[in-house]
Amino acid sequence: MKMALEELYGGEEEHLMQANPGINNTTHFKFTKHSNAYMLVYIRESDKDKIMCQVEEKDIAEHLRERLKREQEEKEQKKKEKAEAHLYSIVKVACDEDFNWQIGKHVFFDLVDHDKVRSFRVQKLMPFNIFKEEVAKEFGIPVQFQRFWLWAKRQNHTYRPSRPLTHFEEAQTVGHVRDLCNKVQNAELKLFLELELGPDLRPITLPDRVKDDILLFFKLYDPEKEELRYVGRLFVKDVGKPIDILTKLNEMAGYAPDEDIEIYEEIKFDPSVMCEHINKMSTFKSSQLEDGDIVCFQKSLPAEVSQRLRCPNVPSFFEYRHNLQVIHFRPLDKPKEDAFCLQLSKLDTYDEVVERAAQQLGVDDPSKIRLTSNNSYSQQPKPHPIKYRGVDNLLDMLLHYNQTSDILYYEVLDMPLPELQGLRTLKVAFRNAANNEMDIHNIRLPKESTVSDVLDDVRMKAKLSHPEAELRLLEVFTHRIYKIFSSSEKIESINDNYWTLRAEEIPEEEKNLGPHDCLIHVYHFMNEENQNQMKIQNFGDPFLLAIHEDETLAHIKTRLQKRLLVPDEEFSKWKFASVSQGRAEYLEDSDILFARLQRSGVAWEQYLGLEHIDNTPKRSTAANQYRPPYEKAVKIYN
Repeated sequence: MKMALEELYGGEEEHLMQANPGINNTTHFKFTKHSNAYMLVYIRESDKDKIMCQVEEKDIAEHLRERLKREQEEKEQKKKEKAEAHLYSIVKVACDEDFNWQIGKHVFFDLVDHDKVRSFRVQKLMPFNIFKEEVAKEFGIPVQFQRFWLWAKRQNHTYRPSRPLTHFEEAQTVGHVRDLCNKVQNAELKLFLELELGPDLRPITLPDRVKDDILLFFKLYDPEKEELRYVGRLFVKDVGKPIDILTKLNEMAGYAPDEDIEIYEEIKFDPSVMCEHINKMSTFKSSQLEDGDIVCFQKSLPAEVSQRLRCPNVPSFFEYRHNLQVIHFRPLDKPKEDAFCLQLSKLDTYDEVVERAAQQLGVDDPSKIRLTSNNSYSQQPKPHPIKYRGVDNLLDMLLHYNQTSDILYYEVLDMPLPELQGLRTLKVAFRNAANNEMDIHNIRLPKESTVSDVLDDVRMKAKLSHPEAELRLLEVFTHRIYKIFSSSEKIESINDNYWTLRAEEIPEEEKNLGPHDCLIHVYHFMNEENQNQMKIQNFGDPFLLAIHEDETLAHIKTRLQKRLLVPDEEFSKWKFASVSQGRAEYLEDSDILFARLQRSGVAWEQYLGLEHIDNTPKRSTAANQYRPPYEKAVKIYN
């Protein structure tokens, strides 16, 4: 029934690393559940013939009939295209218009994103010259003014026009042309359409290309605006020099003819950027430039201007663009919700990242922003926040075991992070002796403080049963008490990442224990069958209890029932055992506990066990299985 009602609808399932939710430092892991949903519909038997009847087309609403017909036609068309896919090729044609539109807006490296250019679905057996007529209709460029270039993927992973098609190749089929550049089955044919426009923007005859001509593409960079744009292409002679075309480049950029410019070759960008300066006095051939290469140029800048700019030249701009990433910022207390996104460089320093986040959040002091990295596997915040200037750059914040995330979690602190880091922050749970409520207090103290200082702070914040109540600090994990802290112990050595710190009032009966008294551990437990063996499973809230030398279990049970406020009917079902090393030895009312619980090992391994059913409300999955058996409200104070 539980599975049918609660666990068949997908969503996320939460699992816990620590067993004391509601107190502190529980590590939550959420995993997406993939399942099915079912609908069970009940109908009246008298309406069976009406509901389970034969449905005719006229019974279906007209808009539904049209929708179903349209969906069926689309399905048939896709089925037909799939069956005929081997007969067709996808041809993508890029031209200067695409370069003008995309470079500096959608692409910065290479020339074009082929997914955003005009595409044709063409029969492989169609003669290429017939395909050119299709291009003429689409682009408005007559066939005699068209020249097509094949694209080639280079060894450095760039993609550039490599050579024009010959007249013989254009006389072949589209499928044959595709096979010239790509042997992969059903691969796309990518082409660059070269065309020339006259002063009236009408197409004109293309210049003849000779053997020593090199086709170069040019991008212009403005370092003041950090803008890159496409400005055109030129044929140059392989024995020519860049100095020969400086006037033409200045004309393309709209500069004065004698403007001093710097020229770079865009070589590659993956996995790292390579953009090298070109010597203006070297030949294009000696600079190893070839068809399809990209040349970037910019104005020459004085040294003082370069120093104040973030990206003073083309290589630094490409490096900056290469490291840009959109980062999703989420509140630490709402780790599934994006609050805002920022485009940042992976090379941005710690100060630059928190400054941008502070601007977005309207926080005057960026040092009050504390960031936490993302665990790429669990998609949850890492347990420890990033220390103030504890990393060099954004990339260090995003890395997790060689995986790069795009998520950062943030907090807005009430004091600068450097000051906070000089303090030790502990989450301390306090159970009030008067009303049995659990409060959680964030205690901030200098790292050299002691447990006594922690208890003094709790005393000022907590509601005590009386002003003179004495306090102690316990270390709790998996529903067992592992340590009672000395008041002189330094807090710097206390680990509260996985352990629960619990402060509590010391009962009067425990303050002056004599030689005939003993302080024992009391834990709730259940016996669970595991692989045909009974295994003790602790739950609930562990506590300490003072017992006397001649005290029987019957007397102790009376004290326990009063302390735990358990109704008579429920308490009568409880069993009591002396538990040691995971084995339970059940007790009778007449047994003297003082003799049975003379410990010879560690305290938490020998205790008085209270065996009963865990009455904690099971509100979800594992997230609630370890709550105290009789819940009170949990209040958190900062």
